[in-house]
Amino acid sequence: MTATLLPTDTERGPRRWPLLGNLPAFARDPLAFFESLRDDYGDWVPWALGPQRNVLISRPEHAGELLGSVEKTFKPMELGWAFHQLLGDGVVVSTGEDWRRKRALVQPAVRPRQVRAYAATMVECADALARGWAEGGRIDVHREMAGLTQRIAVRTLFGSDAAGREAPISAAMATAQRELGAEFRGVTLFLPPWVQTPGRRRMRRAVAVLDREIAYVVREHEAASQDGGPERDDLLSRLLAARDEQGAPLSQKELRDESITLYIGGHETTSTTLTWAWQLLSGAPEARARLTEELDRVLGGRLPTYEDYERLTWTRQVVKEALRVYPPVWLISAVAGEGASIGGRAVPAGTTVWTSPWSMHRDKRWFPDPEAFRPERWSADGAAAHAASEQAWIPFGGGPRACLGARFALVEAALVLAVLAQRFHVDSGPTPVPVFPGLTLQPAGPVPAVLRRP
Repeated sequence: MTATLLPTDTERGPRRWPLLGNLPAFARDPLAFFESLRDDYGDWVPWALGPQRNVLISRPEHAGELLGSVEKTFKPMELGWAFHQLLGDGVVVSTGEDWRRKRALVQPAVRPRQVRAYAATMVECADALARGWAEGGRIDVHREMAGLTQRIAVRTLFGSDAAGREAPISAAMATAQRELGAEFRGVTLFLPPWVQTPGRRRMRRAVAVLDREIAYVVREHEAASQDGGPERDDLLSRLLAARDEQGAPLSQKELRDESITLYIGGHETTSTTLTWAWQLLSGAPEARARLTEELDRVLGGRLPTYEDYERLTWTRQVVKEALRVYPPVWLISAVAGEGASIGGRAVPAGTTVWTSPWSMHRDKRWFPDPEAFRPERWSADGAAAHAASEQAWIPFGGGPRACLGARFALVEAALVLAVLAQRFHVDSGPTPVPVFPGLTLQPAGPVPAVLRRP
């Protein structure tokens, strides 16, 4: 993409409330707020979140520049008390040498070779779910997908030790997700940590449950290792065995933080992606028919394997387009340091620069008819094969801090979709489902559907 310099002679932006800045509009509907900033003011828009100085950038090459400059002239934004309570000091929120150390320790656990080993578990869990479904059955799609991806996450992350402990983990994560979204969109974001609100108390209780459950599983793993049991292949075992350059392992606190991070990446992201994929397919009968044709041709009625992932071209395009229309990570931000610039324009130190995958993915400059669900965009000769569209697709972020679990999530979504779509059409109707922008982009309520044979 040809580099585009940002304008330097204007500072247009929305009107701000005293003290609150643009918080009321942001809190009311952050997705619509960012789209309006893009449409009304352009590709560089100053705005205020309370006392915080912000800029929204909306060109793909500028977003790529921002993402590539984190750990150089930008640093990750502090996302508030609730976010820190949930993720602790994990690789997502750490910086500098601490981040580099943790990334080096965690990354080997989610490399493609390791994801291959987890594919059988993904397929097995999806097959078990399909066996429990029946023609004409009525389900809540989001609940079913959340339950499925949770089972996959628990088995691949913790092994069998957490069997039967999914319910408290799931309930605690749901509470944490809700409270984190509420804090991020309200004045609580600016309150000091010692101020306890009802929402923060609920968050503390949810995090305490997560801490307890993860500590239990870690103790079980360590005990099994000391007893000389067979070598395990789950993610937690790999984290326990990881050593840094000095030969030091992850501490108990670090194990907890990275386990939560991997759990969210393997569960929350994929469950919402699958929910949106089913909802979008319900309103696109031609795309659904093409999915059925591919599955019949490639699989012939058998269950998919990791080796089928690359052969399921249309299935992967469906997943990629679902991630475009409903990106799980809907907002990315970083704080400018000394010497920071974007698009040839200096960014004052301390300014928070934002880019929104939701807004960028729905920009007609990069994706013609952006509201439409068109998996063919991602074919080899499709419009999205152009550099502008590829750069504009950032559901997992980008640069050195791109999501470590992206490959895991893409493989899981495609294989699960293949298993279930072979046997059922999940018909939730063509009406779009309202969204809730929390930690990830969630449906705002249940997603009822009827199960039908394809």
